[in-house]
Amino acid sequence: MNKNLSLAIHGGAGTLLKDEMTTAKEKAYKETLQHALQTSYALLEGGTALDAVENAVKIMEDSPLFNAGKGSVFAANGIHQMEASIMEGKKLTSGAVALVTGVKNPIQLARNVMEKSAHVFLAGEGAMEFAREQQLPFENEAYFYEESRFQQWQKIKNTNTFKLDHDVSVNDKVGTVGAVALDCFGNLAAATSTGGMTNKKNGRIGDTALIGAGNYANNKTCAVSCTGSGEYFIRKVVAYDVSCLMEFSKMSLEEATHEVIHKRLLEIGGDGGLIAIDHHGNISMPFNTEGMYRACKSSNGEERVAIYKD
Repeated sequence: MNKNLSLAIHGGAGTLLKDEMTTAKEKAYKETLQHALQTSYALLEGGTALDAVENAVKIMEDSPLFNAGKGSVFAANGIHQMEASIMEGKKLTSGAVALVTGVKNPIQLARNVMEKSAHVFLAGEGAMEFAREQQLPFENEAYFYEESRFQQWQKIKNTNTFKLDHDVSVNDKVGTVGAVALDCFGNLAAATSTGGMTNKKNGRIGDTALIGAGNYANNKTCAVSCTGSGEYFIRKVVAYDVSCLMEFSKMSLEEATHEVIHKRLLEIGGDGGLIAIDHHGNISMPFNTEGMYRACKSSNGEERVAIYKD
């Protein structure tokens, strides 16, 4: 049995300015991150990394604080179009969904695609039909409605403008959620979920749903969950790039994540961050923005919850 248990979670990276954050708001974020961290880490003690990352992401999907599940933003057509993916590192099995509406927990649907279908990726009506077949919970439109997100959309709807989840004041929006873990069996897993970007075009799919771009896990190297400007993460295949640098360039987790976030992504103007855990339990949480909602815990005693640059 592996004794190097590790878990890291994120709630989005972006322009998180401390002077715009109220004490109450900061407390709410940290409490939700702490709750997701502690309950999910407990699952690693005899349980699987897959269960831990799914649990962490579901907790954040159920919170209106984050741009995933309940807190998802409005697309150009006024609908919440969500996406998620999950992957395990032993056999590289994975599941992903995109363009789903009404599904309470898109990450749960992604796991069902992985374990109960012959496919990796389902989108749109087909994904929702599968969710109904699996008897997963749906919620009505009112459940996903959040006033500040609606007002943000009102300012730019009927234009060709869109806003990333971190392009606005922290008091208005927040970001993509994700989790990575190493369990007692030595297996890695990653999960990521998002509502995308405000006023995004109907049919737009970001990096979150794309295995290798926004989410990846391989027991040989690491588990990665990304957050930021999705189009850039897709172009750089960020999550797999970290794994690839470790496997073929023999970089450490810290070296690989730094290379990707602080060099390769910036070269094309991309911003954001990621969380990653390697097969030894090492944790890395780099970002090239003002801040990233993040938390981690490991069996070596490391534990923290943070928002801004250290």
